[in-house]
Amino acid sequence: MESLNRAKTGKKDRPIRVVQYGEGNFLRAFVDYMIDVANEQGRFDGDIVLIKPIEFGNLENFHKQDCQYTVSLRGNIGGEGRKIERIVTSVADAVDAIGEYEKYLALSEIPTLRFVVSNTTEAGIVYDENDRADMTPPKSFPGKLTQFLYHRYETFQGDPEKGLVMLPVELIDDNGMHLKECVLKQIANWSLPDAFREWVESACVFTQTLVDRIVTGYPRATEQEEWEKLGYEDRIMVTAEPFGLWVIESDRDISGEFPLDQCDAEFQVVFTKDHHPYKQRKVRILNGAHTSFVLASWLCGNDIVRQSMEDADIRDFMNRTIFDEVIPTLTLPEEELKAFAGEVVNRFNNPFVDHALLAISLNSVSKWRARCLPSLLGYQEKFGKLPKCLTFSIAALMEFYRGSELKDGALIGHRGEETYEIHDDAAVLEFFRDCSEKAPAELVKAYLGREDFHGQDLNLVPGLTDAVTADLTLIREKGMREAIRSL
Repeated sequence: MESLNRAKTGKKDRPIRVVQYGEGNFLRAFVDYMIDVANEQGRFDGDIVLIKPIEFGNLENFHKQDCQYTVSLRGNIGGEGRKIERIVTSVADAVDAIGEYEKYLALSEIPTLRFVVSNTTEAGIVYDENDRADMTPPKSFPGKLTQFLYHRYETFQGDPEKGLVMLPVELIDDNGMHLKECVLKQIANWSLPDAFREWVESACVFTQTLVDRIVTGYPRATEQEEWEKLGYEDRIMVTAEPFGLWVIESDRDISGEFPLDQCDAEFQVVFTKDHHPYKQRKVRILNGAHTSFVLASWLCGNDIVRQSMEDADIRDFMNRTIFDEVIPTLTLPEEELKAFAGEVVNRFNNPFVDHALLAISLNSVSKWRARCLPSLLGYQEKFGKLPKCLTFSIAALMEFYRGSELKDGALIGHRGEETYEIHDDAAVLEFFRDCSEKAPAELVKAYLGREDFHGQDLNLVPGLTDAVTADLTLIREKGMREAIRSL
C-alpha cells in the first residue's frame, strides 16, 4: 500500500506564514488542523513549517509523507457517534533544529513569516542562564526563540513590519507573559542591543492562550484496519475528539490577520483581552466535574468515564454539581456557561474514548484544591450555605484514599475484593495510611485542617466539618451508591 504524500493530496504551495516549535500529536490535530480548514475556506492563506526542537525522535515519516497526514475526529456529533476524517495539507516542511541548524535558522529570514506556535510541554518555557548566543542552537526553547528573533531582526535591519506573533499553547498559567519574560532575560544575559529589545517589545506580540481538545494520538492498535479504510498508509495520522477551543488573549488585535474564528467548523477560536474567565470556566466545569465525580464513580463500580455517564446516579450527581453549584459561581454569561457544560457532558460520553477513572484519580488532593475548592468557597460566600455535591466530593475523596498499606510508592485501596493503587504526594499518602481508619469525625477534622493540602484550614468554613463528617459516616454505613442517592 502506498503512503500518503503530496502527489495524492494535490497540495498547492502557499506562503510560509507559521513556524511551529513541536511536531507532536496535539499541535497537528489542533493548530495545524484549524489552519488547514481556514486555508480551504479562504480565511487564511499560509503554510506551516514544523520544527523539532529536541534531540529525541526523528522526522523520517514526515518526509516520507511530504508532511501530509490524516486527522480523524471521533465523538458525538449531532447526537450520534461519528468519525470525521480530513487530510491536512497545511504543513509544508519539517526541520530538525539541532540536526539541520542552518536550515532551521534560515526560516527566520522568510519575509512572509508572521506567527510562531509552540508546544514544548509545561517545562518548556523556562529561562536557562547557561544558554549562549553562539550555541547551535541554545538548549532551551526561550533561548532558541531569542536567537531566532535576533537573526530575523538583523536580517531585516530592525524593520518593525517584520515582527512576529507568538502563540504558545503550553499548559501553564499566563504562558505568553512567561515566554516574553524569558526572552527578555535572555536578551539581557547575552548583552544584545537595546534596539533589539525595543523591537521585541514593540514589533512582536506575545499572546496568552488556552487550548482544549482531547487528542488520543496515533491508532497503533488498529493501524492496518485504518489504512485499509483510508486506502493509503499513514504513519503520522492523529485521532482526536471533535470539540476544540482556542482562546487567544492579546494586547493588540490580531484577529484580522489570523481569522480562524471566522471558520465554519466544529472548533471555536475566541479572541479576547482576558483569557482568565475562559480558563476558570474550563478548570471549574470540565476539570472540576472530573475531580468531583470520578472517585465516587470508581467506588460505585465504574471503570471509565463513559460508564459513569451511563450510570444514572453518577450522571445526576455530576449534572447537579456543574449546573447547580459550579456555574452560579462563574462570571461569564450563564447561557454561555450552560452551553459549554453541555459540551462537557457530550465529551464525557464519547463512544470512541475509554478514559480510565484511575488515570484521572492521580494526585486528586491537589486537583481538588485547584479545581473544586474555589467553587465550594464561592458558592458558600454567594449563598451563605454549603453546596451539597461539592461537599460530598470531599468525603468521597477521603473514602477513595482509604488504605493502610504503602507499596512501591502507592497506597493500596480496596473496592470489594479488588485492590487498586492510589498515587499522590508522599505526605498525602502517609497521612491516609496513618489516619484513614480513624473514626469519621476525627479523620475529617484532621484532613480539613491540613493547610499544606488545602492552602487553609477548611475546618474554619462554617458547617463544613460537620457536613463532611455526616457524608463520610453515611458512605461507610450504607456504601457509596446509597450515600449518593441520599443527596
